[in-house]
Amino acid sequence: MIGMILIVFLVVYLLNLVPAFAPPTWMVFSFLGFRHPDLNVPKFALAGALAATLGRATLAKLARVIIRQRFLSQRTRDNIDSIKQRLDQHRKFTFGVFLLYAFGPLPSNYLFIAYGLTTMDLGLILVPFFIGRAVSYSFWGVTSAIISRHVGNAFGKHPMGYLSVYFVLTQIFLLYLVYLFTRVDWRLLLDEKKFRLLPRNARSRTGTPRH
Repeated sequence: MIGMILIVFLVVYLLNLVPAFAPPTWMVFSFLGFRHPDLNVPKFALAGALAATLGRATLAKLARVIIRQRFLSQRTRDNIDSIKQRLDQHRKFTFGVFLLYAFGPLPSNYLFIAYGLTTMDLGLILVPFFIGRAVSYSFWGVTSAIISRHVGNAFGKHPMGYLSVYFVLTQIFLLYLVYLFTRVDWRLLLDEKKFRLLPRNARSRTGTPRH
């Protein structure tokens, strides 16, 4: 049991560390439920939620250290910090939004990358993420176990493929959203409710126009 929990912990951590094109981690618990319907799902869900939280925290830190510090200009960083100032004023709202999001099966890697770029306190989103993932992983595992007991392990005999055209296109689109996140003039949008993209030359590290 402990060995299997450690394996699940490691797998979920690595999946949540991957910035793009990783299979959703709820599939791990659906697979466990189908193949091992008699397992203590809550224990695996808690271990998986902890692993997912640590993985996403590492991903956000890497985004902060690598992308923000090395690839974003000072102007772009100052622009993104406009979001930080606004979210700091609505911490309960931010907590609630991440809690609701963590309950669902939608990918969160891009959300953590974007959040990491703001340099905000990671604890504000890690706590609701852990709670949401613990509940959602338990749901997927228990639901799959119930289905397995009633219809057998037929579903578990087939690989749960995820590299479909839909998945790839979705991942590419979400990567573009992260890029767009760094280009939006957030100060103008938040203060004057006007949408505008920063000039491309603002993305250079020196902040000087490119010719």
